[in-house]
Amino acid sequence: MNPSTLASLSNLLIPTATIIYGLAMLAHAVEWASGLRVVKKDAEAKVLVAADGGEVPDAPADAGADESSVRGDQASRIGILLTVLAFALHAGGVLTRGLAAGRVPWGNMYEFSITASLAVAIVYLALLKRQRLQWLGLGVTFVITAALGIAVLAFYVPAGDLLPALHSYWLVIHVSAAAIAGGGFTLGGLASVLYLIKSRAESRAVDGKPMPAALRRVPSAESIDAVAYKVHAFSFPIWTFGVLVAGPIWAYYAWGRAWGWDPKEVWSLVTWVVYAAYLHARATAGWRGRRAAWVAIAGWVVFLFNFVGVNLLLSGFHAYSGL
Repeated sequence: MNPSTLASLSNLLIPTATIIYGLAMLAHAVEWASGLRVVKKDAEAKVLVAADGGEVPDAPADAGADESSVRGDQASRIGILLTVLAFALHAGGVLTRGLAAGRVPWGNMYEFSITASLAVAIVYLALLKRQRLQWLGLGVTFVITAALGIAVLAFYVPAGDLLPALHSYWLVIHVSAAAIAGGGFTLGGLASVLYLIKSRAESRAVDGKPMPAALRRVPSAESIDAVAYKVHAFSFPIWTFGVLVAGPIWAYYAWGRAWGWDPKEVWSLVTWVVYAAYLHARATAGWRGRRAAWVAIAGWVVFLFNFVGVNLLLSGFHAYSGL
């Protein structure tokens, strides 16, 4: 195929993947809402008990619970299947974009967005079965759908050549490592947010307050916290290599210096410091729970600003937004 055909194919695949990710998000939303009928059945049973003064058979509530569980499982499977399909189209869109440009597809903000969101999908799907992360499906598909939607609507630029400073194989190593680590940080950030929500619900349940139905299909707060820690522990060394090793080497060959306190370099270092503090606190101070979750969320916010805000709001050698 010639470059223009490949570019057109990429421009078709990315929006299509965005739509299918959105459908996967809706399926996961149905999964989360599957417990609502159980709560309604339980409430009806309690009303009957109060009115008649006798016992009510458990069959209606149990039947509703079984039906709701089946519906939730079906919605979860549909969401995962749609995510896999969207991922295949997404990967095809990134690949054809790179082939159309004759280079790696991360030379501007549009390409950064479609590649980084692909990294989120890769990390999620790679860990999905091993860590049973289907409960993160709603958050992951929402983030990817939003990232691709914004990229298509606000960041799109035609495929073109790279700036001279970007012509280096160290760019491939540096950005690939940062994107994979960023995918892990995104999963860890989503897990930390969900941990805070689940932890609060569990605390309220101890005081006799009912847990929201949507959280019934989510693992315990302790399990979510463990997953968040594992994902961050996986991502941090990759970020360290990509930012503090490959990045300075590329900078030396591109600009004649390994470190120049460029805004992107500074915020990459700040991101590293926050996540280093998170892992160090958990390993030495025994931090668990909400304090660790808030630090992880702070790291994710810093990472997102480094990824988006620095490119759009600040100037420097790394400001390759293409806008």
